[in-house]
Amino acid sequence: MKKLYFIALLFLSASINLFGQEFSASIDKSTIGQNERFQIYFTYKGGNLNALNNFKAPSFKGLKILSGPNESKNMQIINGQVSGSITFSYVAVGSSIGKFNIGSASVKADGKTFTTSPIEFNIIKSTSVNSKIDSDLGISKEELNKNVFIRATPNKRTAFLGEQVTVTYKLYTKTNINSPQISKLPTFSGFWSEELDAVKNINFEIEMYKGERYRVAVIKKVALFPSKTGNLSVTPFELKVPVIVKSKKRRNAFDDFFNDSFFGRSQTIEHIAKSNKLKIKVKPLPSGNVPSSFAGGVGNFDFDVKLDKQDVELNEAISVKIKISGTGNIALLKLPEINFPAGFEKYEPKTSERINKKSIVSGRKNIEFLIVPRVPGLKEIPPIAFSYFDLKEKKYVTKTSEVFKVNVKEGEGGYNQNVAGYSKEDVKLLNEDIRFIKSSSFSFNRREGRNKISILFWLGLVLPLGALLALLFVQNKQNKLAGNISLLKFQKADKKANQLLVKATKSIESNNLQEYYNYLSQALFGYLEDKLGLQKADFTIDKAIDKLKEKNASHELLKNLKQVSDKCEFARFSPDAAGNDADKQFYKSVENIIQNISSTIS
Repeated sequence: MKKLYFIALLFLSASINLFGQEFSASIDKSTIGQNERFQIYFTYKGGNLNALNNFKAPSFKGLKILSGPNESKNMQIINGQVSGSITFSYVAVGSSIGKFNIGSASVKADGKTFTTSPIEFNIIKSTSVNSKIDSDLGISKEELNKNVFIRATPNKRTAFLGEQVTVTYKLYTKTNINSPQISKLPTFSGFWSEELDAVKNINFEIEMYKGERYRVAVIKKVALFPSKTGNLSVTPFELKVPVIVKSKKRRNAFDDFFNDSFFGRSQTIEHIAKSNKLKIKVKPLPSGNVPSSFAGGVGNFDFDVKLDKQDVELNEAISVKIKISGTGNIALLKLPEINFPAGFEKYEPKTSERINKKSIVSGRKNIEFLIVPRVPGLKEIPPIAFSYFDLKEKKYVTKTSEVFKVNVKEGEGGYNQNVAGYSKEDVKLLNEDIRFIKSSSFSFNRREGRNKISILFWLGLVLPLGALLALLFVQNKQNKLAGNISLLKFQKADKKANQLLVKATKSIESNNLQEYYNYLSQALFGYLEDKLGLQKADFTIDKAIDKLKEKNASHELLKNLKQVSDKCEFARFSPDAAGNDADKQFYKSVENIIQNISSTIS
């Protein structure tokens, strides 16, 4: 066994040497600006890395070294062959303009000395007026903006009304950073937004951008559905990023003796990283051949309608179930127009939806309502139609249900409201009921005294009348609410918010923080939408604040609302950032905001 192990070691060593040995130098930028930081790499490949020693750096005349040498190793196996490399890197900056030369570095390995070729490059004048280096930290505001920033990238710049546009936000950095905090969320005015695959942990990967190497992480991904046409804008996303930089200032003799680079003395700078502003051109849907059943659906959908029974008795409820599924703007789909024949009473629908927020938004919407037949007979419900705009075919598509035939039987004790006429027997009975007026003389007899009518008799007359009037009043109020959706939402806003807060409490008890913050967000933003009469597609926190200002809300309430809403979105974005105590305190903050708004606009 030992012999096999020894042979394997020899084979591994031989495989390493098969790749050859190489020592090279490079820089990370093709164009370097004045006072701009850049990195210098000296990389050795092949050979036995453990036998590597005596690395000697070249002269960096005319340059200021901010950090280095920083050492990193890499091992890889390709087709059974092992290769290794070690890199010595420096972070440098040049304050002068002109041509510079970095001499040869050297290293010894396996008894041989390897050297790099010299590097020549130019430092050009910076176009920024803010290029002055901080004397203590060795970094400028311009450099921070170039080394730590956010890119917002849409998957398309032109879209149809209602078509999904996916925007990906990536954080780019070339420096060490701590946990970023949300400074300002983007606003999606004119869009209905759905956050995709909420980012819980930030994972960095290496990516090249404009010829430079960065560590890159996806921090937010959102699906936008345009609700109006024209050139729409998406405001920048801002993060407060703690950037760790090397401090070059020495404060005393001990710092001079030990040198900052030995102990890695550093400082943290609060940097605001901003994304670029986006412009999306939204085209209207074709105006020709628009189906009458089209209500804004854009994507690709399936449509299904079912009745739970088609053989019923008079006044027996029938459940009509409609299911719309597919990809597209599921949340914005409206109920198809349904025309039932005379003799059916229709009740308000119940709607539920399940949305899958992956790279493409998909899901289903279920609509269920009751119809009650009031007239017996064989009734025919015409096909129910649903239309949408197919993005692949670039045309409108209409899907219809089958024709439903409902047999309504009168049943026992049924009441037929449709009186068609009288039979012969009815006419005979009417003839028997008719009596001639008696014309002979007659006289009235006076009754002595008056009967006393008890109080129960009068109560029996008055109470049913009062109950009827109260019932009519309640029904009239309910009818008004049913016709005024905004008023109905306004009156039910508190109840709906309390239900979501209860669900949030159950979620934190089960330690499901993602679900906990989602319920709190729905409670707060849903309450604002219902109380202020704002549509989901147009809702932004800034619009809500403007509405509250019109209702003379206090400055303190508006300030707290802004803070709580930002924290609410950040908590959904990174729920693990706060501890359990902070989670409970956040619940109280949301609850207090809702109570204060309720007392302000009640």
